[in-house]
Amino acid sequence: MAMTLRLTDEENRQLTELATAEGRSKQEIVRLALAERWARLRKEEELGEVLGRVLPRYRGHPGPARLGLRTP
Repeated sequence: MAMTLRLTDEENRQLTELATAEGRSKQEIVRLALAERWARLRKEEELGEVLGRVLPRYRGHPGPARLGLRTP
């Protein structure tokens, strides 16, 4: 599917520089950026689901500082 992407002059300059530096087309840079953002969103959602299941187990837990333990 084709689409038109409207960029400011500065955004176009940045995209051009990035494409040149990586030896890729502008189209490929945009597609890779989309794929990376999509993967990050999925990971954030998965982390939220895991934390939603795990954190309630530790409600009321004193935590390392209150036990006199140091955290990195």
